[in-house]
Amino acid sequence: MTVAPLTPLPPLRDVIQRHGLSANKALGQNFLFDQQLLDRIARVPGDLHDQDVLEVGPGPGGLTRALLLAGAKVTAIERDHRCIPALEELGAAFPGRLRLIEGDALEIDAPSLFEGRPHIASNLPYNVGTALFVGWLSSDWRPWWQSLTLMFQREVADRIVASANDDAYGRLAVLAQWRSAARIAMPVHRSAFTPPPKVMSAVVHVVPTDAPDGVSLKVLERLTAAAFGQRRKMLRQSLKAVPGAIDAAETLGIDVTRRAETVSVAEFVTLARVLSV
Repeated sequence: MTVAPLTPLPPLRDVIQRHGLSANKALGQNFLFDQQLLDRIARVPGDLHDQDVLEVGPGPGGLTRALLLAGAKVTAIERDHRCIPALEELGAAFPGRLRLIEGDALEIDAPSLFEGRPHIASNLPYNVGTALFVGWLSSDWRPWWQSLTLMFQREVADRIVASANDDAYGRLAVLAQWRSAARIAMPVHRSAFTPPPKVMSAVVHVVPTDAPDGVSLKVLERLTAAAFGQRRKMLRQSLKAVPGAIDAAETLGIDVTRRAETVSVAEFVTLARVLSV
């Protein structure tokens, strides 16, 4: 269900030119102008009509306007003061539907901003994207958010959705998949951005699932840190840093001559459960 703005929206390129904006490399910014692409991203979480959405790093508001047109109530956290006037203009076109917070998303207590569980949708700044993502995945479960729809560099996106025996498989895949479902919703060519980054990108969609019973996140993190910290070594060597891990693996029938990249998410979870007692 599309929500019409109070006043016609000017082309995003005109907004950027009028406000003298340019992407700040130090802030990891890359702007998206393709409204059809932005509308597709806004549809990834499903029907957003009257749903709360948190957006981090909206910049001049390309994805923001797509979310607002989709009917969302958007809370946008923007660190770059230069972008605030453009976002305020966008808010005026959608009265009562855009809440602006100027600040660093890494320092703001985002859950306290919402009474319910928002969706999170962002073209994340490249320099803080992974840190924010890990923080959201490490929250209490079920988490304070309903879904994550996030733009990453393609290399990071591949690491999030990778399976055992994939080159990209590692700690990030286990963290993303042990109690949530992650998929690549769409690839995004570098030419879609201004300025074009050196790498391709992709939109990742993550939905929380039930957490496996009896598994401590801290234990799972310790296991994966040890295993993937020495990923070329056999488990019998890399897991020495985790007391009881080698004995538990052998009891479970996990061959300790294997390497970390061959151990599935389910096997890491099973091993973590034994060590969480």
